[in-house]
Amino acid sequence: MVEIKLKRGKEKAVLQRHPWVFSGALEKIKGSPENGDVVKVTSANNDFLAYGYYNNQSRVAVRLLEWDESQQIDENWYAQKINQAIASRGHLNTKDTNAYRLIFSEADFLPGLIVDQYADFLSVQILSTGIEKAKPIIISLLVKALQPKGIFDRSDATARTHEGITAENGLLWGEAPAAFIAVKENGITYHINIAEGQKSGFYCDQRDNRRLLASYAKGKTVLDCFSYSGGFTLNALAEGAKAVTSVDSSALAIETLKQNITLNKFEKKKANAIQSDVNKQLRAFKEEGKKFDIVVLDPPKYAPSRSALDRAARAYKDLNRLGLLLLESGGLLATFSCSGAVDIETFKQIIAWAALDAGKEVQVIKQFSQPEDHPVRLSFPEGEYLKGLLVRVL
Repeated sequence: MVEIKLKRGKEKAVLQRHPWVFSGALEKIKGSPENGDVVKVTSANNDFLAYGYYNNQSRVAVRLLEWDESQQIDENWYAQKINQAIASRGHLNTKDTNAYRLIFSEADFLPGLIVDQYADFLSVQILSTGIEKAKPIIISLLVKALQPKGIFDRSDATARTHEGITAENGLLWGEAPAAFIAVKENGITYHINIAEGQKSGFYCDQRDNRRLLASYAKGKTVLDCFSYSGGFTLNALAEGAKAVTSVDSSALAIETLKQNITLNKFEKKKANAIQSDVNKQLRAFKEEGKKFDIVVLDPPKYAPSRSALDRAARAYKDLNRLGLLLLESGGLLATFSCSGAVDIETFKQIIAWAALDAGKEVQVIKQFSQPEDHPVRLSFPEGEYLKGLLVRVL
């Protein structure tokens, strides 16, 4: 096995079980590894540290897998990690919910592998060369463990370009999913599009937050921005919202949302779906003098890296300023960031600036986070990407 020696003093993070070794930490490579090969990482004193996937095109040169030198990274090792991840989510599959994340990359010791269960289908994202190389083994193990109808590859994320691999989108095994398949979450039925929908087809990470926010929605007017297929919208309608306006720029998202309203037999007169740029629509609502009791802001990732943080902070601030201006006195703003580079304290400061610019006095009454099928290893705090605040306007 190829051995990679780290520079002196660069072993600390590895010893603390952080799964990334950056290219600048490498001192010497003994051998000629191909991208995606498993390599042995050692300290400057030649002590074993860990095994990991090597990639010379990525800023993260080694993605660590295993800290026990006696282990072999073979089919049995993959089976243990995959089965452990699946078993830890087994209780989430109920009569009310059959859509959730089965494997969450570094959090489950499989860096670059994301697997989502959607009823009888699996949607897979492969974001590292190591996982790409192990794909035949992984697909075989998933079939053996879960016996799905089909496994679909949604490895079209930009993360693959940083690893030097091309995007993939297509059937990996079994039966291709229909254009829309039905799944359940919190007792609500959704039509989702695995092949063409955003991310892997659905956003399982807001499951708990949708239910929590819906508990405030009875008799209220709700504005759901970046609504996608209607997670917050449908939960609010289920809990008796007076009216819900949903805004998304995607025609597919709006069409799917309308299907989901019909599918759940909600009153169509209570729902208004608008295809529009969210910032543009918020400004239009402000000019019209529109007000809402609850505003939901769940935008895409504004800060994909720390270098984009300043620009992202301005975008978040402006978006939340507009949202706050549309709230009635006593109204609630549910605001989110899925940017890992934005920590919760930074996000709170951004919302404070937005409130100041909007001339509003606010209280934070709840804090949102990602659900248990998106766990966070304490040795990898970067895995805690989703955060949110429930803010009351005084």
